[in-house]
Amino acid sequence: MSEREIVAGDLNAALDDLRREGFRLDVIYPADDPHTAILSRAADRVRLTTQPGAPEPPTAPPAFAPEFVLTRAGADGGEGRAGMLYRDLVASRLGGRYIASHITIPEGGPVSDWVHFHRIAFQMIAVRRGWVRVVYEDQGEPFVMEAGDLVLQPPKIRHRVLESSPGLEVVEITCPALHETFADHEMSLPNGRVDRERKFGGQTFLRHVAKDTPWTPFNGSEAQETAMRDATAGLAEVRVVRPSGSSNIAFAPHDGELVFGFILEGSARLDYAGSHALEPADSFVIPPAEAWTLSQPSDNLRFLHVTTQTLAGRSQSPL
Repeated sequence: MSEREIVAGDLNAALDDLRREGFRLDVIYPADDPHTAILSRAADRVRLTTQPGAPEPPTAPPAFAPEFVLTRAGADGGEGRAGMLYRDLVASRLGGRYIASHITIPEGGPVSDWVHFHRIAFQMIAVRRGWVRVVYEDQGEPFVMEAGDLVLQPPKIRHRVLESSPGLEVVEITCPALHETFADHEMSLPNGRVDRERKFGGQTFLRHVAKDTPWTPFNGSEAQETAMRDATAGLAEVRVVRPSGSSNIAFAPHDGELVFGFILEGSARLDYAGSHALEPADSFVIPPAEAWTLSQPSDNLRFLHVTTQTLAGRSQSPL
């Protein structure tokens, strides 16, 4: 197969031109602000890019570079893959190890998505507002995710976003930060098979439904726990936390890697490296091995709390 590179000023316009010539999209990256795509037509292969010489996606997660990050709500998101708007929540990407995005679809309706998969070590999506209809390989018919629901997308599971409500908002966390989206031109979803125990890269698909999950005690507060730890074979834990009364919510030092929080609703103060007022859609990252507290929580505070363990041997393995 022959391959050539085309340098374009506008990736989307160039993609449309090549599609009109009979090319199909095979790979695109990065998801939050695409600059490179691979397309093919019979024996012809094109690498289309607006950033020649940009780094290629890594074959193993980059080394973790911890730091304290506080990201305020309000910044507009840039247009990413499939017309979704991405707001970057961790600008440093923690050395390239993680990307966290606040993704919105303002208009709603059908989404111009296709069956695809990602070469990643970890990826989760949590709905903050609205609803979205999605479908996954070996998980049966399409289903709707609502506010508070989340999924684990294991490595290389085929999936597709079908439609959403106007104003859909989700939070997505992925390792590594720079990763490809691959089109699967052969598979249609749903694919007529259900195997909920199937392993994808050592992980199982997880669908967490908030309305079916009780609130249980957690750190002097309450949490809706998820089965993320089991689904990721111990790699990650995810929960939604709310206060119990007016008590502060204290967190002991974490012995893994990522410590991420996103304010879904309400307000509080983050006591770490000073005292920081938190409002809806603010987010933060705490370095591992550091204690921190949420104080003065409002009665309606709800925040997404995500932690990961070290990737151990996976950090040296191909994605």
